[in-house]
Amino acid sequence: MDEEIRETLSGIPLPDLASFEGLTEIGANPDLIGLPGQPPWTRGIHSTMYRGRKWTMRQYAGFSSAEATNTRFRTLLERGQKGLSVAFDLPTQIGMDSNAPLADGEVGRVGVAIDTVEDMKRLFDGIPLDAVSTSMTINAPAAILLAMYVVTAEEMGVDTNRLSGTIQNDILKEYIARGTWIFGPSSSMRLITDTISWCAKHMPNWNPISISGYHIREAGATAPEEVGLTLANGLAYVEASIAAGLTIDDFAPRLSFFFNAQNDFFEEISKFRAARKLWHDLVSSRFSPANPHSTRLRFHTQVAGAALTAQQPLNNITRVTIQALAAVLGGTQSLHTNSYDEAIGLPTEEAATVALRTQQIIAEESGVADSVDPMAGSILVEHLTQKIEEEARLIIERIEDHGGAIGAISAGFPQKMIHDSAWRHLMDVEAGGRKVIGVNHGLMEEKDPIESQSIDSNVATLQGKRIEEVCSERDSEEVKVTLGAVTKAAGGKENILPPILAAVRARATLGEIVDAMKSEFGTYEAPTGI
Repeated sequence: MDEEIRETLSGIPLPDLASFEGLTEIGANPDLIGLPGQPPWTRGIHSTMYRGRKWTMRQYAGFSSAEATNTRFRTLLERGQKGLSVAFDLPTQIGMDSNAPLADGEVGRVGVAIDTVEDMKRLFDGIPLDAVSTSMTINAPAAILLAMYVVTAEEMGVDTNRLSGTIQNDILKEYIARGTWIFGPSSSMRLITDTISWCAKHMPNWNPISISGYHIREAGATAPEEVGLTLANGLAYVEASIAAGLTIDDFAPRLSFFFNAQNDFFEEISKFRAARKLWHDLVSSRFSPANPHSTRLRFHTQVAGAALTAQQPLNNITRVTIQALAAVLGGTQSLHTNSYDEAIGLPTEEAATVALRTQQIIAEESGVADSVDPMAGSILVEHLTQKIEEEARLIIERIEDHGGAIGAISAGFPQKMIHDSAWRHLMDVEAGGRKVIGVNHGLMEEKDPIESQSIDSNVATLQGKRIEEVCSERDSEEVKVTLGAVTKAAGGKENILPPILAAVRARATLGEIVDAMKSEFGTYEAPTGI
């Protein structure tokens, strides 16, 4: 515990909630509630938590061109953001170049368009990659976007060993809840384990996967379902990595998770605590790691996009504050706060700034960061923590009855579970049993809608010209050779990251590299009848 004395706004000293002696002094039972920074990590993964270091404030951003997003990144960094989080447009998410016919109308709409490493260089122009942590929300073509980031760093003169951040790289939740897949499960798992293996050797400060419950919850899952389905996916990635030749301690300390923060304040706090304890128990009992950090569940949180309303949008500032406070009290390692206008369109600069300021006010003015796990010992929180853990464990057991996460996905089990929960919630809202202010309660005549972020309609044309420029200036024969090596690696057993890196350096496009893998991996179609 740090020696700095913390006190309330009125000057009342705060008790030490992170030591045996401190808990005993105030009449709490440390044997019952445990200590932060110690297995099973229920009370947090660090003994000092935010007294030692605040969570990373990371605003998700990306729209239009790389230059437009770079401008937003710079603005947020200047205003105190500590980490970058990149949103890619839909064509990029599904491995398609901006000039592909099917990309028409989608380029730059829900994120930034990235077709070649030259776009990635524009995206991070003037940003010191060895001083900023970067998160990239990309899944099916994650290995390619990671390669572009690595090559960008190389050409900026930044050593790969100094890069820190996360690539989402979680394909199982795409099959369950989101839908931006390219390849089938076995090929996708091969790409993921190759990425995990390569990062373990070359990027020691990088999280090669962010196992995501966020989208599962957004699709309609309950809190226990979010935990159970996410950790079941996590077990599948661990098993696949071990089957690929890694040991648990080679990669497990760098696994990261990504959760949602919904409106039910105490349930959400308890959910995060339950997830940490359950992951520790599962990894310890099944894989027997020597490194205790292999059992720690580190996670990023984003507040609930599904809870935002287009009606009375300024009310979303209050919702976001409640959700963000729950994430902080639950012990998150990094946090994204949604902007109040995101139910209407991509966030404006003003709205994004308000969202960042919300985190800063929680961190610096509320006092919640001055105590380590202040909710520990609460009868309600401890009860909910136990119940969520129990329900999540039962869900994992049901998934294992289907042969694990991939078998359950093929059978449509998690998809149906989420659909049923989403339907129950919708019926509850429509019947008025669950009140949503501005939707079915607290209604009022509204003023003209707020102005949303505008997207440059010429971005698709711009990206098409940039692809033409890159293709005209590159060595076509070198590109052909490197793409052939990608196809060969996809059909063999060697790690596919080195050939992808070579193709990126040669200025192959995202779509070309994906097509080179498709010739061996094929494409995936979801099962019908689910």
